[in-house]
Amino acid sequence: MNKTDDATDNNRITECVSDAEESTTSLGAAMDLRFSESVEEFAEYIQSLGLDHIELKREYLHAHPEAPTPRELSTLRREYDITFTLHAPFRDWNLGSFNDASRRASVEQVKRTLDDAAAAGAGAVVVHGGSVPRRYPAHVHEKARRNAIKSLSECAEHASHVGVPLCLENQPQSDSKRRHTTTPSDLEAILDDIDADPAWLKVTLDVGHAKVNGFEWEQFAERFGDRIEVVHLHDNDGTTDEHDPLSEYDQVVETAAASYFVFEMKQVDDVAVCVGQM
Repeated sequence: MNKTDDATDNNRITECVSDAEESTTSLGAAMDLRFSESVEEFAEYIQSLGLDHIELKREYLHAHPEAPTPRELSTLRREYDITFTLHAPFRDWNLGSFNDASRRASVEQVKRTLDDAAAAGAGAVVVHGGSVPRRYPAHVHEKARRNAIKSLSECAEHASHVGVPLCLENQPQSDSKRRHTTTPSDLEAILDDIDADPAWLKVTLDVGHAKVNGFEWEQFAERFGDRIEVVHLHDNDGTTDEHDPLSEYDQVVETAAASYFVFEMKQVDDVAVCVGQM
């Protein structure tokens, strides 16, 4: 990379950081892989509901025929006066894979997501902390956790370089997989073991995941405080991770010290249900 490229990158990063510093609390919704709408159509929809934020799942951007480039996202962000966050891949990638080649490939996917977030002027990237099948022996579990910590350390370092915080999410428990961030204590232990600046490795509080795991969301809010940058809003009956509409979200928004609050629905119309417009 030549000096001109360095200067261009530095200007871009400075612009992105400035955008983040100027932003206030945003309330919006995530675009799921299931959604057929374009980002522009979804932006118009959420604005009609009085919302001002979109979280883009990487899988949506991989699959949608009209998926915008990071530069086009930056333009849309300014045209619609909305904020963006991105969600790193999680369906086909595992930062805690005990297969070292797969682990490295997963890290590259997260780094590319961070690069795209910086280019788009997005405020954060959400990431999962990896998993390992429960049926495997203890030494495999131990390596998987070490690999997750190594991967997240590398990704957090890249986040600091591009100026976009990486936000580790509390995941729902699984009967078949051991996930590393399902409880407040496990999430805290992972964060403590990662070699990263807390300014660039933050937290995504998922309210629905906390509930299905048997925890109150307040337990995460009290434990992680202003390290929480993104909050995912959805509901369930306490037995399965259903991602049902959550209409009683005011207390979460008023209490959690986050910049972005995101309704994470499986159907577009459920966003309107959340805000009482359907």
